[in-house]
Amino acid sequence: MKHRKQKNSTHFYLLLGSFFLCLFIFLSAIVYFSPESLSEFDSTLTSWSRIFYPHLNTFFKWYTKLANSSVFGVLAIVFAIILAKFKYYAEALWLLINTALIAGVVNTLIKLFISRERPALNHLVTSHNSSYPSGHSIGSILLYGTLVVLMPLFIKNKKVCRLVQYITSIGIFLIGVSRVYTGVHFPSDILGGFLLGLAWLFLSYPVYLNYRFSLPFKQKRKHG
Repeated sequence: MKHRKQKNSTHFYLLLGSFFLCLFIFLSAIVYFSPESLSEFDSTLTSWSRIFYPHLNTFFKWYTKLANSSVFGVLAIVFAIILAKFKYYAEALWLLINTALIAGVVNTLIKLFISRERPALNHLVTSHNSSYPSGHSIGSILLYGTLVVLMPLFIKNKKVCRLVQYITSIGIFLIGVSRVYTGVHFPSDILGGFLLGLAWLFLSYPVYLNYRFSLPFKQKRKHG
């Protein structure tokens, strides 16, 4: 019964991850072949996100730095070290793969392939590479989103854990908003980043679980 439940759970995560991946591929095809069809969508959401412009300039210029590559890299290493310190080796490895391989390498390759120009708006922060997908969005999902998944390991009180998870999730969303507000991304860039990040998070989660539960048995065999 327990094995069947775990198998069904694995299928659910793989199905959900595949769904987000298909949406990402579909959106990427539109961005690559017909970006003008997204103009109304992008302009409408940009107007909404900048409704308090320029009053929140200082806040969003600071807040968007939470997913800058330098800050992102340091935080990923620090959290991985903390996880390893508490002997959560599978969790530390999963976090590093998510942040370094997907948010770093894969995102860069997709940016180079699609080569979408950034919005013709006043940029409040500096961004050098192409626009789609948003690296900050992918990074925030794969760093902070991974931490959301792992929070129950450290926060045993369920109500407190859920509260922190909700607050962190809102924080991830606001990172996406900050990239549109500061003028360096189209909303569709943010959506693409979130979709790719969620796709990988759900697709890799069953692999992480399998490795996590098999690791103690491997260690016992080694020392047995």
